[in-house]
Amino acid sequence: MNIKIGHGYDVHELAAGYELTLGGVKIPHTVGSMGHSDADVLLHAICDALLGALSLGDIGLHFKNTDPQWKGADSKIFLKEVNRMINEKGWKVGNIDSTLILQEPKIGKYVPEMKKAIANCINVPEDCVSIKATTAENMGFVGRKEGLEAHAVCLLFKD
Repeated sequence: MNIKIGHGYDVHELAAGYELTLGGVKIPHTVGSMGHSDADVLLHAICDALLGALSLGDIGLHFKNTDPQWKGADSKIFLKEVNRMINEKGWKVGNIDSTLILQEPKIGKYVPEMKKAIANCINVPEDCVSIKATTAENMGFVGRKEGLEAHAVCLLFKD
């Protein structure tokens, strides 16, 4: 088969004293994502989708949250390394489709910059990266602004 599909999901708690980084872009906000790295929920979901497509485990297998070298790390490093891994196996990214679920802030004005950052990490045109956002309609932990989540799917192909 010359195509593979992967799905990724990630969730992080929101808290004061942390930065909010989404899709490789720092977004001004009163709270940020808690995590060992920069806790970029979108890039983590994309990494898991890419790894899952080739049955390479998940982001935690490759970038352990107990490893001090990843403390505060920029998640674009993870995405570039995952892309290198899939390229090494002869695969390329066809496209990414993703959804962020967060109550606030509104991220529409940051989407072009996020798409550019992601596209640069995985060597695809920006129009091969889709980022959508929705709220949780004030329900659950996302609606209460305690956390945020992301889903991503990818298509990989071999020439």
